Amino acid sequence: MTIAVDFDGTIVEHRYPGIGPELPFAIETLKRLHDEHHRLILWTVREGRLLEDAIRFCRDRGLTFYAVNANYPEENRQHKTFTRKLQADLFIDDRNLGGLPDWGVIYRMVHEGRAYDAQYAALPPQGQPVSGNLLRRLFRKKKK
Repeated sequence: MTIAVDFDGTIVEHRYPGIGPELPFAIETLKRLHDEHHRLILWTVREGRLLEDAIRFCRDRGLTFYAVNANYPEENRQHKTFTRKLQADLFIDDRNLGGLPDWGVIYRMVHEGRAYDAQYAALPPQGQPVSGNLLRRLFRKKKK
């Protein structure tokens, strides 16, 4: 899949123009999706130095993107057909209708190909104990 990912409020807490603390499991989840051969695009309003700061923040944590604010790395902003309208299979953004799901839920939705409502239907009812930590279970290595 091609996945467009917002930065402020999605990968890090909103502190624009600064960079807030990383949201729990955001970088780890995105790195795992990258390792599973999903094409990640950083999709943000940041430009210039602020954009470079965001890219460096991610790169320093081992996360790289296929493209930044573009459909492919070679896309040129000066080309007459350039548009910031991305062609992505999925957009991950804190401004989604309903807000940003937990990164563990996001991973399972992508990995298992489930829709948002189907993913929540698969979760146990509130108040019932869940055996083990959900994120630990999601990120454990599978036995071959």
